[in-house]
Amino acid sequence: MIWTLYILECADGTLYTGISNDVLQRIKKHEQGLGAKYTKGRGPFKLVYSETCEDRASATRREREVKALSRAQKQDLIVGKKRL
Repeated sequence: MIWTLYILECADGTLYTGISNDVLQRIKKHEQGLGAKYTKGRGPFKLVYSETCEDRASATRREREVKALSRAQKQDLIVGKKRL
């Protein structure tokens, strides 16, 4: 099963990083307030970045790496300046 790391831009301008094996369904859950605690009340959301991962374990590792990045580094990743 293919997993995806994704970054959403929330309506308040913050960035949320998560993983899913069905990104569109997961975004719907976020929009309904049923996704992550952080995203509740921060919609609507814009998918600004995604990358596929081999499996859930690699997606979780990548999520941890991306969440550790600064906002500026995440923005560089989003605009494609580099893969961090």
